[in-house]
Amino acid sequence: MNGFASHGLDEDAFGQKRGNIVQAFDAFPKAKPQYVTQTSGGGKWTVAMLCVSFLLIFSEFTRWWRGHETHTFAVEKGVGHNLQINLDIVIPMQCADIHVNVQDAAGDRILAGEMLKKDPTNWRQWVDARGVHRLGKDAQGRVITGEGFHDHEEGFGEEHVHDIVAHAGSGKAKFAKTPKLKWGKPGGDSCRIFGSLEVNKVQGDFHITARGHGYQEMFAQHLDHNAFNFSHIISELSFGAFYPSLLNPLDRTISTVPNHFHKFQYFLSVVPTVYSVDSSTPYASRTVFTNQYAVTEQSMVIGERAVPGIFFKYDIEPLLLTVEESRDGFLRFVVKVVNVFSGVLVAGHWGFTLTEWATGVLGRRRSRHSDGVLTGRAHDRDD
Repeated sequence: MNGFASHGLDEDAFGQKRGNIVQAFDAFPKAKPQYVTQTSGGGKWTVAMLCVSFLLIFSEFTRWWRGHETHTFAVEKGVGHNLQINLDIVIPMQCADIHVNVQDAAGDRILAGEMLKKDPTNWRQWVDARGVHRLGKDAQGRVITGEGFHDHEEGFGEEHVHDIVAHAGSGKAKFAKTPKLKWGKPGGDSCRIFGSLEVNKVQGDFHITARGHGYQEMFAQHLDHNAFNFSHIISELSFGAFYPSLLNPLDRTISTVPNHFHKFQYFLSVVPTVYSVDSSTPYASRTVFTNQYAVTEQSMVIGERAVPGIFFKYDIEPLLLTVEESRDGFLRFVVKVVNVFSGVLVAGHWGFTLTEWATGVLGRRRSRHSDGVLTGRAHDRDD
């Protein structure tokens, strides 16, 4: 045809010349266009592979962008001698009737009432504020079980380290001013006690009692028992530098009592904590040194010979928790993306091959069955 065969030529004579040594290492063999057939099944598999690849790559990107956190426990080496306590609490009693004291395991007694500020206020101005809840319950009164945090592997609760570091700022924040008295009796019906004080970094007891009860004090008049009311709203209780944006277990909690002689006890286990991020985030230059604590509560009605009040018994753990947020390098992220995409292609190729093979086998069986039926009918007609 056209003189090709008579001259010893065929179609391959017009292709790429052979003899190239590099050609032997070609890992991407080519097929001629006339030997390639596009099918609807292959198109469906291609679209499915692209969708799966996009979802997996997007998931990998979000995980890389969010980073991961490493929690490390170690014995605290640089043990300090002082510890700062930050307190903001409202009690429905007159400020002159409340005494605040600290006594630690070293035997030192600190008159915290002289270091903290007391402002008259009204109970209603605080109890109706948003976010106030009882310990162990949310703002709607539901018990906090922690089930909602199982989907978050990083951080404590739903916050991540970069959020904590960003919210913490410089740690030089001040307490908000006490709202002005707008209603109620003159002078207010409650007392707000707030501020920071330095204590020894040892086990101690921070307690709030009534005037004339608890420690014996010079010239302290005995307070009428009918004035006792140790219901309280804790807006802030933290240890270390004051970071008002960081949420602690007792922050925004409320406890009320119907009787006068009631004793609240909070047992706190304080753990020094360091939050840091690596150089891949905008907050790499910031490191937050603070303290976390776990708390259990015990409250009971007591007799008139006992001492009513609010007692915070804290213990300093000899451990240092370091929480560091880091992010993999961009090159490592690219390698993961390539692995994901290539893995999806290989799996899709095998899936398409098996599907075509299964379709062919079923088609041949159906054709044989139909041929057998037609042959049988032809024999019946001949008979």
